[in-house]
Amino acid sequence: MSAERQLTLRVLSALLREDVLGLRTRSVPVHRADGAWLRLDLDGSALLLPVAEEGFQCEYAARLPLLEVDGARLDTLDGILAALRERAEPQDRGGHDAFAEECRQTLATMELHDTAQPGVLAALAARYGSDPARWAGLGASLAQDTLAAYLDHPVYPTARGRSGLTADELARHAPEFHPSFRLHWLAVPHGVLDLHALEPLPDWWPGPELIGLPGLTDSHVTVPVHPLTAGGPLRQVLREAGLEGTAVPGPVPYLDVVPTLSMRTVAVARDPRCHLKLPLATATLGMRNRRTIKAGVLPDGAAGQRLLETVIGLEPRFAETVLHADEQSYAEGGHELLAVLLRRYPAGLEQAVTVPLASLAAVAPGGRLVVDHLAERFYDGDPLALYDAFLSLLLDWQTTLFRYGIALESHQQNTSLVFDRAGGATRLRLLYKDNDGLRINRSRLDAALGELAPSSKEFDDARIFSDSDRPLTDLFTTITGHLCTASLAFALADRGRIPLESTLGLLRERLTRAVDGLGPEGAALRADLLDADRLPVKAMVTAGTLLSKERSGAADINKHYTSGPNYLKRTGVVR
Repeated sequence: MSAERQLTLRVLSALLREDVLGLRTRSVPVHRADGAWLRLDLDGSALLLPVAEEGFQCEYAARLPLLEVDGARLDTLDGILAALRERAEPQDRGGHDAFAEECRQTLATMELHDTAQPGVLAALAARYGSDPARWAGLGASLAQDTLAAYLDHPVYPTARGRSGLTADELARHAPEFHPSFRLHWLAVPHGVLDLHALEPLPDWWPGPELIGLPGLTDSHVTVPVHPLTAGGPLRQVLREAGLEGTAVPGPVPYLDVVPTLSMRTVAVARDPRCHLKLPLATATLGMRNRRTIKAGVLPDGAAGQRLLETVIGLEPRFAETVLHADEQSYAEGGHELLAVLLRRYPAGLEQAVTVPLASLAAVAPGGRLVVDHLAERFYDGDPLALYDAFLSLLLDWQTTLFRYGIALESHQQNTSLVFDRAGGATRLRLLYKDNDGLRINRSRLDAALGELAPSSKEFDDARIFSDSDRPLTDLFTTITGHLCTASLAFALADRGRIPLESTLGLLRERLTRAVDGLGPEGAALRADLLDADRLPVKAMVTAGTLLSKERSGAADINKHYTSGPNYLKRTGVVR
């Protein structure tokens, strides 16, 4: 199937799921000789969409890449989007225009991927070997990020697009090409940056002399700048931050880095335990989802990490199985394009295979999936045994956090699986990063931690705290449920690895066991997830691009929800 047809199917399915123009809630089923259709009568027009039962986050998904409008079949993505825009409210048409541009950028990227992927896979095999289950160490784990970058996001249809970047800029800086490049640097006068545990700096961190500014060695500190932010964006930053003439861009690029799956975060080539999260002047997952670093995000991530370490101190069974990157070292400069996080991964992973959850269903060199290789090496060739081990650990951890009043935004990109052997047996651990998007029930937390509970003042974002469980169960469902566990189950079924009846049955069984282990404190999770008829579903296209915040009512783009069927209650799902 061509890239445009694939994208058209994903876009139509997302717009149906998010009920754009009432496609889901105002349409009626129509049966034709070729299958099921949904018909929407809208202001004198008849829109018909061919659908098939889906059942993951919506009852239906688009079956064919087309939309019938008043009897005419539209089979190009531009034509379909133009027809929908014409029927949108006038104040929403700008958002529809922006989404159409996102789709054009994504299509160009997908076509670039189709051309590049065979060569990239061959290069990875030549460098790291043909079996990703033997790519040991944090340096080799960056190749796992590259494999994952070719997969689509489970929810957002245009996730492979990055606004405003050219094909050449992607090839030189995006993870799917596994490039290496040098950072730019900025020399800033001492006392200007808000530094948090950043010093002593690593031995590879350059002084002004190494970036071509020897005269500033005693008066300035250096901070890294992503090459895509250097130049025009950086000059504007310095003007807006009042640093023009005092902060000086270094003329000499320095320090080889490799992009991670998030692209704005790069790993230091000579020291891959260290990653640098750097703001970018682009957007992904919606035009309002900019890849800058807003003030308060880094302190919130650091406070979130400290909170999780407090919990582990009280739950010793996780001390050896749940690992966290250290995110206490960062700098903020008063502008969302002037900041840096120095992330340090734990020691002792040199012989382990570290795999982001997002890459398990990715194609590896040779054409098999990453999960095939991992199951073969670590679980006697049984991918269901791997899935079971992952579920058991993940759900035990996440439900334990819920008992403390905590839900994490630990999606498939922020969660990694760490495989190795201990005493001849397979050992599986979880590795986490980016803890800034969490939700906390203040009363639960205080009751569980007492004097160990952090002050609300340790966090910048007031949306983190609530006085009820609902924000937590919504986040648990959409992240741990949909993105980390169920999306993998559906992906493995789609690729013919494990029947959906087996994975979803196992997911419900393991989730039930974990929730039961909470006793009465698990009542909200049971009601809102296990027993609910419908589940919250991210409405990211609506909140991120199509509608303004005033129109959507979204307080947080990534936590704006519609609803979908509860796949955990599907009939016939047994292990």
